[in-house]
Amino acid sequence: LVFIGAPLGWLLSTLALRWGAGLSWESSAVFGGIMIVTGPTVIAPLLRTARLGRRPAALLQWEAIVNDPIGALAAVLAFEVVLVLRTAEQVGDAVWELALGTGFATALGIAAGYGLTQAFRRALVPEYMKVPVLFGLLLIVFALSDAVLHESGLLAVTIMGIVIANSNLPSYEEIRRFKEHATVLLVSGVFILLAASMDFGALAQLNWRAGLFVLLVVLVARPVTVFLALASTSLPFKERLLLALTGPRGVVLVAVAGLFGERLVELGVEDGALIAPLAFVLVAFTVVLHGFTLKPFARWLGLTAAETPGVLFVGGSRWSVGLAEALKEAEIPVLISDPNRGHLRRAREAGITTFFGDILSEAAERGIELMSFDTVVAATDNDAYNTLVATDLAPEFGRENVYQVAREKAGNIRHSLPASLGGRNFGGKATFNDLNRMMWEGWT
Repeated sequence: LVFIGAPLGWLLSTLALRWGAGLSWESSAVFGGIMIVTGPTVIAPLLRTARLGRRPAALLQWEAIVNDPIGALAAVLAFEVVLVLRTAEQVGDAVWELALGTGFATALGIAAGYGLTQAFRRALVPEYMKVPVLFGLLLIVFALSDAVLHESGLLAVTIMGIVIANSNLPSYEEIRRFKEHATVLLVSGVFILLAASMDFGALAQLNWRAGLFVLLVVLVARPVTVFLALASTSLPFKERLLLALTGPRGVVLVAVAGLFGERLVELGVEDGALIAPLAFVLVAFTVVLHGFTLKPFARWLGLTAAETPGVLFVGGSRWSVGLAEALKEAEIPVLISDPNRGHLRRAREAGITTFFGDILSEAAERGIELMSFDTVVAATDNDAYNTLVATDLAPEFGRENVYQVAREKAGNIRHSLPASLGGRNFGGKATFNDLNRMMWEGWT
């Protein structure tokens, strides 16, 4: 989807623009490069709503993230070619500038990401300053890279983010939560600003060919790109079909398209003025289309998580197995996780799905489809561990959906855990020992 899909998508999008929208080859090549981007800012909320299975969701998400800077650089490359053809600039100079800028952005992103993670690990940055320092460095990296080659800043900060995300930082979850909050606020604001700044007079210049262009992109260019790019893989046909018919565009497309459209007009490519309105129409159509159709289409293909959200139990006690059996009889998906194999024997005998391991481990993150569950019940015999699990999983599931059995009353206030940590009490004031004692006494 990246090494084959990106150039193939560029070619097919260029042809759709040329033969569908009727643009010149110059405008088509520049805009076609930008159209590689499938909108990570749009994909994330769509995936959250559609509850896709782990693999198709990961493919859509990472395709959007990785292709985001590639699309901007492809547009830069095409624009440089147009610039050479329209002016007296030397081809060698243009190629050298592009190579230098791309190499500088890559090196800067890696160096900034590595340097920041080392500073965090060695406690050179106070805990309360980590997010501000990260955000400030991100802006500096973007500006420096963009000063060397326009639109390469996106590549630099994307690589920086990949390095940080794969560094296993202890404070990674805090950074990720800040990113999610900032994304909601900034993306919403950018969409509003882009819509407000759109020249609706330019939209009025579009004709039926704009509709033909959109249909060619959605029904021809995207499916052909995906099927050819994944032809040699073992991905099931249903997952390929879902990827082929899912390609929303977002903020980056509109913003970058408007910028290059203006520059093309300055070079004498008059139909460059149509790039921005075409981008706006494509984004609006794909966002509305996939927003309403992705979930039912994925459900029809059988690629969504369980229709009925499940319950994830941490701890294989007699009580949790009994409750899991009752939920299973009610056709509610359940899973019991426990690092003690002996605790899972009773659950397996009852036909309940289990996971042998620590729920907070990376193996659990890879091996359990967490999107299939919307409720967590921490019910081990260790109150401190229950509190840790509930606190760690609360941002993922929502604090209102994370429960733990009531804690045993501490004999000394020094031994009691803070009330601000952990999840909601499950079963009122009944502790782990109370619940299991009732099970032994025959309660159901």
